[in-house]
Amino acid sequence: MTRLCNATLADLDPSILRPQYDRRALRPGIVHIGLGNFHRAHQSWYLHRLMQQGLAHDWAILGAGVRAYDAEMRDRLARQDYLTTLIELDPAGRSAEIVGSMIDYIPVRNDNAPLVAAMSDPAIRIVALTVTEGGYYLNPDKGLDTGHPDIRHDAANPDAPRTAFGAMVAALARRRAADLGPFTAQSCDNLQGNGTILRQTIVGLARLNDPALAEWIDQNSAFPNSMVDCIVPATGPAELALVQDFGIEDAAPVTHENFRQWVIEDHFCAGRPDWDLAGATFSDRVHDYERMKIRILNAGHQIIGNVADLLGIVTIAETMADPQISALFRHVEQSEILPHVHAVPEYTPAAYLDLIERRFSNPAIRDTTRRVAFDGSSRHPGFVLPSIRDGLAAGLPVTGLALVEALWARYCTGRREDGSLIEPNDPDWSALQTRAQIAKDDPAAWLVPAIYGDLARSAAFADAFDGWLRLIHKEGARAALTRYLA
Repeated sequence: MTRLCNATLADLDPSILRPQYDRRALRPGIVHIGLGNFHRAHQSWYLHRLMQQGLAHDWAILGAGVRAYDAEMRDRLARQDYLTTLIELDPAGRSAEIVGSMIDYIPVRNDNAPLVAAMSDPAIRIVALTVTEGGYYLNPDKGLDTGHPDIRHDAANPDAPRTAFGAMVAALARRRAADLGPFTAQSCDNLQGNGTILRQTIVGLARLNDPALAEWIDQNSAFPNSMVDCIVPATGPAELALVQDFGIEDAAPVTHENFRQWVIEDHFCAGRPDWDLAGATFSDRVHDYERMKIRILNAGHQIIGNVADLLGIVTIAETMADPQISALFRHVEQSEILPHVHAVPEYTPAAYLDLIERRFSNPAIRDTTRRVAFDGSSRHPGFVLPSIRDGLAAGLPVTGLALVEALWARYCTGRREDGSLIEPNDPDWSALQTRAQIAKDDPAAWLVPAIYGDLARSAAFADAFDGWLRLIHKEGARAALTRYLA
């Protein structure tokens, strides 16, 4: 077993791809906040592949985090010189690659002083984030939640911010004061209009205590929208054992499918790497790409994830092998989602659905239904409900999506159909579970404005939801699937 670090790269099996560039000569250009598996399998990999071509050596990544648990990841990665083993899982075989585009991880402190200092350096031209779609402090109307305790804290303590966004505002304030110019703020999360939402959060937070700074950021910084895509399971014992099969001792390996996509608006205020030379796409049609991906793939995960975990099915591939659930997936997608999705140069909506169906069915990817079902209180409003609204506006069916929402409500009661406990699987799990229990007898109690907005007042949706939830509690999820598919 070879412990992963710079000194041992030459000792790895020759079949394992590794950095061909001198990592000691790399210079930082990007701070990336949120060093989870997705970033290390996606954005970090695109930059690594540019570096393999002899390019972008002044764009290396400084990792960052703003929560206490990020310190543990920093320690793990520091022990292996910030290298990551990526393992591609394909039905035809597995392969491994060592990614070296991150060269340091900023120390994690409660006041985020090291992070603010790093982002204030003019060498940093991009600050990117993967903080999950629920991490942008949005209120029910999708504006900035200025009443959230974290936002109130950062507005009152701009020099000791608690959030990534407060730290970014503090760094931008320093850069403005030193006449250094802003950095580009780049969201890499699954949000439609993610750059626009990031602009709203940063500018809105700055405006709470320094309107002049907010105006400067709004006029001078850049917030490109983007669409990101790659299925990246969580790392557990199986993944740790898998990396050892390659003879590598890696405390933070990442597995991923053999598909990646990154579509980016070419709107940067301080330069950028040529990611397109590594396979990314620069396009002014990001919204069409992200609508296709969010509506078909991300909503597709919600169509199948809750019901599968409810029925005790562990992985997404096993879920797609279930005839009823796979039929639910295709029928809801074709009748209630695809009509609201536009074609992009590479795919028609139908062709993209076929692609997603193949990707979900990949038995080599052990992506769990629990991971897919996590944080439904953010994912359903962002991924599923927009298609319901579009369907209602167009006079098209929403019956299948109402069933999907009823299955989520049943899931949040906290017990599978075999009686086993569903461990908390949402940041708001306690409140969801309380509402789900009440909704057993009063389904309308589930349709709270904070999540559903005005949908509760739509008889076409609310009545269908009511009928499905009552049926699920009376006869079970299988009976509801049978009735829908009939």
